[in-house]
Amino acid sequence: MLVLGRKPGEYVVIDDQIIVKVVKGAGGQLRLAIDAPKSISIVRGETYESNKELVEVQSVVN
Repeated sequence: MLVLGRKPGEYVVIDDQIIVKVVKGAGGQLRLAIDAPKSISIVRGETYESNKELVEVQSVVN
């Protein structure tokens, strides 16, 4: 895992096709703006984990 420090307005580029930009939100929170091709799925971590657990439970039942 690569860990980078970024300030608001700065960004990283992944594989020449995904741009992840740090933007400042309300209340001093930092947000990520992600620009990627529509063919690439982008999911929040908590949604990914929830779906992963659901798939694991379904595979045990079947």
